[in-house]
Amino acid sequence: MKTQLIIVAAPSGAGKSSFVERICREDSRLFDTVTYTTRSMRAGESQGHPYHFVSKEEFEKRVRENFFVEWAKVHTNFYGTPLHQLEDAWAAGKCVIMDVDVQGAETFKAKFPQTAKTIFILPPSIDELRRRLTKRDANVPADFDVRMANAEKEMAHAKNFDFQLVNDQFEASFAQFKKIIDQLLSDV
Repeated sequence: MKTQLIIVAAPSGAGKSSFVERICREDSRLFDTVTYTTRSMRAGESQGHPYHFVSKEEFEKRVRENFFVEWAKVHTNFYGTPLHQLEDAWAAGKCVIMDVDVQGAETFKAKFPQTAKTIFILPPSIDELRRRLTKRDANVPADFDVRMANAEKEMAHAKNFDFQLVNDQFEASFAQFKKIIDQLLSDV
């Protein structure tokens, strides 16, 4: 059966969002969902890019309404993927690609075992990940210790993914990522 869903997971700061955003700009066969989250907006973000930012109450209301195909608490916030975005993309003949956490990847793989493929992006080292996180947010994020503890737990799951790659040099790593995507879409 053809790949309809590509799930990209990585610890926070390993590069998954950058990879997904770029591949979607370069390949029109792909559709990136816009996840809902309760986390605060960062500098340079806006409503709908890269997330729909909602209150915890609004998020919980959508959970009760079965709006999400998958949702989870990640670090200290909630994230959820709306079902209608997947259905709309598939109806348009697109392959859905999304970056999620390890919990989300496991959920999607269980719900769509025949059509979902998973990619895990690893940082070159835990020290490099620590450096990237502090550089990205211009200072140490409030949930930094939680993110670092979660990163080690998440990296232990990399072996369960269909593909793994190390993001040590962005351009070379992205070329490897693109090659995997092309391989997965060759059947689409």
